[in-house]
Amino acid sequence: MRGRQEARRPHGELVADVLAVLWASAEPMTAQQVKGALRQDLARTTVATILARLHEKGTLGRTRPGRSFAYAPVADAAGLAAGRMRRELEKEPQRDLVLKRFVSSLSADDEDVLRSLLIAAESGRLAGAEGQARAEDSARVKEA
Repeated sequence: MRGRQEARRPHGELVADVLAVLWASAEPMTAQQVKGALRQDLARTTVATILARLHEKGTLGRTRPGRSFAYAPVADAAGLAAGRMRRELEKEPQRDLVLKRFVSSLSADDEDVLRSLLIAAESGRLAGAEGQARAEDSARVKEA
């Protein structure tokens, strides 16, 4: 039993590997294709379960081009991280305090980046760029 536990992956590592495979692909992939790209000794059903759960969470879009579902990410890694950050912020009743603590923990370089992003957002330039990125993500999933 002990050897078996040591062989287990850290939580989320396989999910991260699956997402990396999908982000690297230009086309949606089936569970069998993802399994092959991972080059690990995994059951297809294990990969299919991960893909289905990611779809249920809204992380992946899916189509059915044949007998199997094909999956594609709905956002890149940065988009997923931003979504997680937004969901965490929305859970908190004292959003201003959470933001204050977050900003106070940033490095000087990150503060500068955030400041310039806020200025760009205020002037409307960032909204246009974000809208374009969302449109590209949506188009990729719809093409799939």
